[in-house]
Amino acid sequence: MKELEMKIFGMLCKLKEDLMDFVKREDAIGVVEVILILVVLIGLVIIFRDQLTSLVDSIFKTINEDAGSV
Repeated sequence: MKELEMKIFGMLCKLKEDLMDFVKREDAIGVVEVILILVVLIGLVIIFRDQLTSLVDSIFKTINEDAGSV
C-alpha cells in the first residue's frame, strides 16, 4: 500500500511541474495573441460599421416596440 501511495504522490508532483512549465511558456505568447485579436476585431468593426449600425438599430427598435406591450 505504501508503494502505491508513493507512486501516486510522484505522479502528482510530476503533473504539477508540467502544469507550471506550461503556464510559464504560454504567458509571453498570450500578449501577442491578444493584441492580434484586437487588431482583427477593430478592423472588422471598421469594415462592417454600416451593417453593424443598422443591425444594432434594428435590435433596439424591436426591443422598444416589444417593451411597450409588456
